[in-house]
Amino acid sequence: MMTATNSLSGDINKLSNSDLVSAKRTIDTEINALRVMEGELGQNLTDALNFMQAAKGRIILTGMGKSGHIAKKIAASLASTGTPSFFVHPAEASHGDLGMITTDDVIIAISNSGESKELVDILNYSKRFGIKLIAITKNPESSLGKAGDVILKLPKSAEACPLGLAPTSSTTATLVLGDILTVAMIERNGFSKEQFNQRHPGGKLGSVLQRVSDLMHKNEEMPILPVTAGMQESLLEMTSKRLGCVGFIDENGLLVGMLTDGDLRRCLTGDILSRKAADVMTKNPKVISPDAMASEAVKLMHEKKITNIFAVENGKPVGVIHIHDCLNSGVV
Repeated sequence: MMTATNSLSGDINKLSNSDLVSAKRTIDTEINALRVMEGELGQNLTDALNFMQAAKGRIILTGMGKSGHIAKKIAASLASTGTPSFFVHPAEASHGDLGMITTDDVIIAISNSGESKELVDILNYSKRFGIKLIAITKNPESSLGKAGDVILKLPKSAEACPLGLAPTSSTTATLVLGDILTVAMIERNGFSKEQFNQRHPGGKLGSVLQRVSDLMHKNEEMPILPVTAGMQESLLEMTSKRLGCVGFIDENGLLVGMLTDGDLRRCLTGDILSRKAADVMTKNPKVISPDAMASEAVKLMHEKKITNIFAVENGKPVGVIHIHDCLNSGVV
């Protein structure tokens, strides 16, 4: 006899299987839409990118409803990767925000059907002032398609929505098309990690992209002495700079050794203060370039079980970084 518990468990399993079938169907439907779009890309993509790269102003993204949400994401991606961009709401554009768009700009207007009434004023504005318009739509014969200087066609594929109504496959295709434009502009403009870091100073991205030079202690903060220094002088330098280490340079300014508080503990004897630092220092210590990523410094310090590492240029120390500097800045 089937118990209530067994019946409930069976219902849950049926629902779980049904959910997985639905999920896989959605994925397959949206992948198919992307494959269709892939096959339709050609010279139109290059033409659109040429307009974007030649723009003396900004790239203006616009769209209504779900297309507007995707347009905002594309604008944010472009702006963060070296292509000045922002979103203009089509309804607000009709009430004064058209003034945000200049003749040096390029407009990317998005509408799956190509007949969003809210876009009419922006389309007319682009034609009146000769502003290049990139149309992203499924229908080249629509109002948007006919107004565009170049059309990036969305695939005529089924929506993943079982009702065929909610934007699903079409918004995914639009999002991917935005990524295609963003990546291509990154490659065309030679956008670098350094430039990316400048636009992402906060959060995890900012910390991951920090360089040793961003975190290292330099100039007067750097504990450095001549290799001929005595142990007492070395202890004073280590204590005053509060980094738990001191580096030693030869007559040419080259880093030849390093003394840490760990080294001191290992060689602590009654005559320690009468000895030369060169007698107990670690010769030819591990070093790193100031241009290296801070994450590389963390990796090296973990591997060598050390807490400090000097940054050098042409063998000369220009800074020192402590593991705590990296951890406090979110570099792990």
